Amino acid sequence: MPLERFAASWREAYVSSPEAASHSRDEGECVFCALAPLEPSEDSGVLWHDDLSFVTLNAFPYGSGHLLVLPRRHVGSLSELGDEEYSSFFWTLRRAVRALDAAYNCDGMNVGMNLGQAAGAGIPKHLHGHALPRWIGDTNFMSTIAETRVLPESLVSTWRKVAVHFAH
Repeated sequence: MPLERFAASWREAYVSSPEAASHSRDEGECVFCALAPLEPSEDSGVLWHDDLSFVTLNAFPYGSGHLLVLPRRHVGSLSELGDEEYSSFFWTLRRAVRALDAAYNCDGMNVGMNLGQAAGAGIPKHLHGHALPRWIGDTNFMSTIAETRVLPESLVSTWRKVAVHFAH
């Protein structure tokens, strides 16, 4: 049986755009570095932070509840993190997963990282992890086969739903 191939052409437009390229150059131009010092709020999209890591909404979500976990320092790979940063990053990722579980009562979760441009990172110069709630029968492949994303809630609604679970 031949392998079926689907193209995620909706990502190509962003990944190859001048905007994405500018987000990849250096700390002064990094969209994630611009978020790192911000306090949690609906306007910023930041949900939580400590001295070393933070959680924010993905501005271009694959589905409802799509969160990003990032080190506050501008680094491009896991190997560049110090031991405390590494611990904080993965502790924060676990906290994000727990918040999503509590907020969404999902059937599963995609958690992962695309390390480098070749691996699919849209902004490869600032390490980030994804946490994305999933449900049986969700519409995950709509963007692949129909160039359409189905999001039943706004980013502000997502922020409100998840933020309460970072409060404790």
